[in-house]
Amino acid sequence: MDNRFATAFVIACVLSLISTIYMAASIGTDFWYEYRSPVQENASDSSKIILDDFLGDEADEKTYNDALFRYNGNLGLWRRCITIPQNTHWYTPPERTESFDVVTKCMSFTLNEQFMEKYVDPGNHNSGIDVLRTYLWRCQFLLPFVSLGLMCFGALIGLCACICRSLYPTIATGILHLLAGLCTLGSVSCYVAGIELLHQKLELPKTVSGEFGWSFCLACVSAPLQFMASALFIWAAHTNRKEYTLMKAYRVA
Repeated sequence: MDNRFATAFVIACVLSLISTIYMAASIGTDFWYEYRSPVQENASDSSKIILDDFLGDEADEKTYNDALFRYNGNLGLWRRCITIPQNTHWYTPPERTESFDVVTKCMSFTLNEQFMEKYVDPGNHNSGIDVLRTYLWRCQFLLPFVSLGLMCFGALIGLCACICRSLYPTIATGILHLLAGLCTLGSVSCYVAGIELLHQKLELPKTVSGEFGWSFCLACVSAPLQFMASALFIWAAHTNRKEYTLMKAYRVA
C-alpha cells in the first residue's frame, strides 16, 4: 500500500472516530436548544400549576414549552429540563441574599411522545394536525440514530478491509459516511426548521431569549467531519485500485 493512501486512510479513520464521538455526545445530551429567562424566586398559583404539569406524565407541547420559557429550560432529543430554585417560596420571600441554590428537573420524552402528532395550535387538539412539524420532529429524532448506525457499520467494513490488507472495500465505508453526513445534516436542518416553526406558533415572552446549545453545535460539526472522512475513504480506495490496475496491465505488457 502506497504511503499516500495509508496516510489518507489513517486521517479518515481519525475524522470518523471524532465525528462518531461528537454525534454520540450530541444525541445523549440535553442542550440542543436553551432558553434564558429571569430566575423565578417565588411563584404564583399559575406558576405552580405550570411546574406540576411539566413534571406530570401527560404534559402536552404547549404545557412543557411554557415551563421551558419560564424556568430557563433546555431541550434535547430525549429530554426536556428546567432550572428552578431549590427552596421555592409560595409566598412573598424573605430578603434576598446574594445567591441562592437552584436545581434542575428533567423529564424524558417517551416513544409515544416522540411520534405524537403536532397540532396547528400547540396544545389544542381540535385545531388539526400540523403535518410539517410532525414529520420534522420525527426526522430530527430518527436521523441522528441512522447516522450513528451507518458510521458504525462503515467502521466494521473498514476493519475488514484492514484485516484483508486491501483499501478497495473502503469505498463502501466512504459511501456509508457520505450517507451518514447527509442524515446528520438533515437532522440539524429539521431541528432548526422545527424550532423556528414552533416559535411562530408560541412566541417567546419579551424577557426570554433562546439560542442553540452546544449539543446542537456538536451535531453541526459532526456533519462536515463525516463528509471529509467519506471523501478521503473514497479517494484512497479508488486511486489505489486505479494504480494497481495500471501496474498490473504494465506487468502483463
